[in-house]
Amino acid sequence: MERQREQWSHKREYILASAGTVVGFGNVWRFPYLCYKNGGGVFLVPYCFFAVLCGVPLFMLEALIGQYCQQGGITCWSRLCPLSQGTGYSILMIQLFGRAYIIILAWALLYLVYCFRAVLPWASCNNPWNTDRCMELSSVNGTNSHNQSLAEGNTSTSSVSEFWERGVLSLSQGIQEPGQVQWQVLLSLFVCWVVCYFCVWKGVRSTGKVVYVTAVFPYVMLAVLLVRGLTLPGAWDGVVFYLYPEPSRLADLEVWLDACSQVMFSYGVASGTLITLSSYNKKRNNCYRDSLWLCALNSCTSFVAGFAVFSTLGFMAKQQGVTVDMVVSSGAGLAFIAFPQAVALMPLPQLWAVCFFIMLLMLGIDTVFAGLETITSSFIDLFPQQLKGLWRREIFLAVFCLFCFIMQIPMTTSAGLYQFQLIDYYGGSGAIIFFVSMIQCVAASWAFA
Repeated sequence: MERQREQWSHKREYILASAGTVVGFGNVWRFPYLCYKNGGGVFLVPYCFFAVLCGVPLFMLEALIGQYCQQGGITCWSRLCPLSQGTGYSILMIQLFGRAYIIILAWALLYLVYCFRAVLPWASCNNPWNTDRCMELSSVNGTNSHNQSLAEGNTSTSSVSEFWERGVLSLSQGIQEPGQVQWQVLLSLFVCWVVCYFCVWKGVRSTGKVVYVTAVFPYVMLAVLLVRGLTLPGAWDGVVFYLYPEPSRLADLEVWLDACSQVMFSYGVASGTLITLSSYNKKRNNCYRDSLWLCALNSCTSFVAGFAVFSTLGFMAKQQGVTVDMVVSSGAGLAFIAFPQAVALMPLPQLWAVCFFIMLLMLGIDTVFAGLETITSSFIDLFPQQLKGLWRREIFLAVFCLFCFIMQIPMTTSAGLYQFQLIDYYGGSGAIIFFVSMIQCVAASWAFA
């Protein structure tokens, strides 16, 4: 007899869980940077093109597959088109590599803990990890001592960079020098795994309640940071750098490739998560309307986040007496160097730092525990008899989380950042996601032709 599929207690739980999954790090630190890098406002042209042509249809396809089959990311393909079962295992491998992103949560949690000090540790050079070349931040007379020393030819480093590279990571010279485990990062990683475990240990019964906080709170924090950023001196300069159009960039193929990659990443396709979350819906749910609203929310969040980020960077550039392009960075550089440096120059820096890193944690934790739910659901659907019962699910999930934690201990060493970059580049590249998405389209077309 077929096992009865769990269902969301209320429709809003599915909406919040899906929104929390697709709105993540890429919306805050990748989309704004790509806009600036690829012609400002004109980047919206290829972005909207691929969103309409690829993002929305693929999002709808995966939501429809999950809701129709009432199965996870692997077994749904055995029902639709048995020949394409490898698609599900490809999605599972992408998810397994994607567990590496929890290290970002560990770094963000560590920064959040440091935010409650009387003086932000990355704003001063009076710490054990600082070197003689460290230069403190200063907003006196709108200048920055670090930039002044660079202009004079000194080989100084900012206190923000030293905190990130020496205080948090204890960064080595390369991946061939692993060094020692950083106990504070290891402890933060363990806490993150424990939190993620308890977010999904009861299935949709626990996930459906957690998303009321993890999906909504980041928008509250983003609104606070947006209002604060736009009221800072120099904010307009940052907004201009963010959206100043360069129509000639549309002739560059790289701009279109970046737009396609961003749509695929931010819409969460080819990860199995959309299939899994929608599989807990009722079969007669209007998934088309849900998909349109979620895709619109995702893109709008990316666009609005750019104003929050670049208004703050514009303020930082004005305080340092440089142009905005000299302070723009992407990825971890934006989250753990540029933005902390900016908030350190504001009044009440601890308050804005806490808001930013809480937002970062909430954005990431949704994606991580939704991926955990995808993996767990896939194994339960594959082995329904062996994993039958809630207590077996909890044991399986605990063992899996412990296994992932142990496997990620090397990323808490001095070479952890290099290992993360290696996994990020090869484990979830845009080419892999695009290829799996194409296979999904072919399989669905073959099944219903």
